[in-house]
Amino acid sequence: MALKPTIYKFKISLSDLNRDYYTALNLTVAQHPSETVERMMARVLAYCLNADELLSFTKGLSSVEEPDIWLRGLDDQLHLWIDVGEPAKERIKKASRMAKNTKVYSFNSKSDTWWQQSQSSFSALPVQVNQFPWEDIQALAKLVSRTSDMSFTITGDSTYITTQNGEVDIICHELQA
Repeated sequence: MALKPTIYKFKISLSDLNRDYYTALNLTVAQHPSETVERMMARVLAYCLNADELLSFTKGLSSVEEPDIWLRGLDDQLHLWIDVGEPAKERIKKASRMAKNTKVYSFNSKSDTWWQQSQSSFSALPVQVNQFPWEDIQALAKLVSRTSDMSFTITGDSTYITTQNGEVDIICHELQA
């Protein structure tokens, strides 16, 4: 019998001061059985940083042909491909041909090593690469419960997140524009 995903429900008050984008999000997020809470929250953070009414989570880890998050236009064109983690160059090269914009959000303890090894191969690709500090993602994961009310305030490269269990400020480091 296959393991089922764990379902999380988030009510998020989003204030993106960089884009003058303010909205309330009701997200239902499926945590894949092999996914950590930290990775799931990195996905939620990446979603909030790119929030748009057409943005959506995909099957993610359940489908290797899809990103974690994408934005498809009304014409079904792929406008934005977002991968969370440390993807291979070949995957991102393919993604950059399929989507108008491609973004990577790296987040874990081996992120610095991955970037040192990948930077030269990614430099020729039209992709934006960002990094969340691992300690901050761990702190965010500790604040989450299966049903959470959260507030995300984005200004500059900082995202200030409050929940009923505490708060954390996460700096998104741009590694490649």
